[in-house]
Amino acid sequence: MSRRTIYILILIAIVALSGIIITQIYWVRRAYNLQEKEFNDRVVIAMSAVVDRIQQANHDSAIVEPVSQPRSSYFVANINDTLHPYFLETLLREEFQSLNLKEDFEYAVYDCFSDSVVYGARINFAEDERQPAQSMNMQKRFKNDGHYFGIYFPNKTGMVIHQMDFWVFSSLAIVIVVLFFGYAIAIILRQKRLSEVKTDFINNMTHELKTPISTISVSCDMLMRDDVGADQQRRRQYAEIIRNENERLKAQVERVLSVASLSPDKLKVNQEVLNMHDIIQRATTAQRIHLDEREGELNLELNATLHTVRGDKVHLTNVVYNLIDNAIKYAETKPFIYVKTYNEDGRFCFAVSDNGIGIETKHQRMIFDKFFRVPTGNVHNVKGFGLGLYYVQTVMKAHGGSVEVKSDPGKGSTFTCKLLNNE
Repeated sequence: MSRRTIYILILIAIVALSGIIITQIYWVRRAYNLQEKEFNDRVVIAMSAVVDRIQQANHDSAIVEPVSQPRSSYFVANINDTLHPYFLETLLREEFQSLNLKEDFEYAVYDCFSDSVVYGARINFAEDERQPAQSMNMQKRFKNDGHYFGIYFPNKTGMVIHQMDFWVFSSLAIVIVVLFFGYAIAIILRQKRLSEVKTDFINNMTHELKTPISTISVSCDMLMRDDVGADQQRRRQYAEIIRNENERLKAQVERVLSVASLSPDKLKVNQEVLNMHDIIQRATTAQRIHLDEREGELNLELNATLHTVRGDKVHLTNVVYNLIDNAIKYAETKPFIYVKTYNEDGRFCFAVSDNGIGIETKHQRMIFDKFFRVPTGNVHNVKGFGLGLYYVQTVMKAHGGSVEVKSDPGKGSTFTCKLLNNE
């Protein structure tokens, strides 16, 4: 399946899931509003009944629309009369329980003239109930007439959501489906990338092995010819070619097998004090021949004042060698390479910059993966198996260091390695 097809299927699935989520949000919101309206209506009915009973106890006339709701969780009952707080609390308990409203709430009695609280309390239905309203002593009242009371539900939102158990369960199920979908998409894309890396590695491997195999095959055919078999010098020449190509083939296979099995945990690192400036100069000297063949230029700026580290001389030399080798190989014109060193936060840092083809941002996080090479289609103008940068990162991790890349396509790349100083 092509990458385009996978992306189209993922897009369709995302659109479908987005539709389901939007629909779920709509119905959950609507269910919440209905549940809240039902709760509000029952509160208004209960408080209206309380006001009627208070008016009857005071022998006053009934009040039209005595209950208002200034805020979502706050209700006010206007009675404009004297009010016994404990009698009020008992009535509230009775009326709320009759309508199956057992949500804890706070109530306050206000003075109509000063609009201040003259009494307040919290009702917890888990506690013992007050005595019945019929047995209350009605003589204990506030001195002045003109009071009203308000009720506040601090946990109203949680209570309404608690009553929406079906919608909560269905929403959680959708969230789980979305999470599994995201995980499955990540796995699919990862497997697709691994498949592409595998295909690219096989193509590169085939290309790298085809040349020595073809050379060996041609040399064998020549040795089997009668006119060559009688010429000892030519026979030795072709045998030498076969041996050299066989050694080359063997070296390539061993390199793939050895580097492919590397990991920071298994890599054996010899700990010795090393002068990184000497290692960098030695590695750059070894690359001068290849650089001269391309008429390139390499500049060193060794500015680090602390340049000794503890590590493996061979592996760290190979790291510098690989980075410079890549800088030479991936330069389309004359390679210009700049190597500098500096100290940063107690670390020795060295950076290798080039004027090569650069690396696109989408590939930069994968170039250190095993066998990964930036896709070039069927063009194999640069030899390799996608193990060089993997080796660099493995060695740096084994030394407790790090490697990072900054690159602009068409302008070049900079690889920066950081190691702990020995000082």
